[in-house]
Amino acid sequence: MMRADAKKNYDHILAVARELLTGGGADASLRDIARKAGVGDGTLYRHFPTREALLEALLRNGFDALKERAHALETSNEPDAALVTWLREVVAMAHHYSGAIAAMVAAIADEGSALHAACVTMKAAGTRLLVRAQAEGVARSDMDGTDLFAMVGALAWIGDQPSLAPRADHLIDIMASAILTGKVR
Repeated sequence: MMRADAKKNYDHILAVARELLTGGGADASLRDIARKAGVGDGTLYRHFPTREALLEALLRNGFDALKERAHALETSNEPDAALVTWLREVVAMAHHYSGAIAAMVAAIADEGSALHAACVTMKAAGTRLLVRAQAEGVARSDMDGTDLFAMVGALAWIGDQPSLAPRADHLIDIMASAILTGKVR
């Protein structure tokens, strides 16, 4: 259990980091975050020893919500719509935190990463939606959860590119049509 002052610092650092990382400050260093939060580097590093640890704390709630959302969508009567809805929501969440997609993609392969467990859980939730759609014959059978996660990464990256961002929704539609077969049982 954290002392009250430590909890206050922790929450304040997260709020400042959220503001910076959602406001286009993907390149903000931990030192920049500490300064803006009005805390010393030591205080920030005590709570978040790495940038990944900070991102994990910021993204944890979003990942948990996406996992729960996938579970709710699994009971949907429309597996194709459930898969596309989840895909859109994951891309939106990943894009919300500028630069987070690179850390998410790297974390899948790095078991020592602070983001690893959360990313693996989120990927598994999406994979279940894909497998359900495949079982119903409405999604390509030649792709897996890794392919789906790669598509999320690509679509989130597109959203981070100023010249491509206006086309992001259109490109999600194109990706969705590439995933879905259009067959309904």
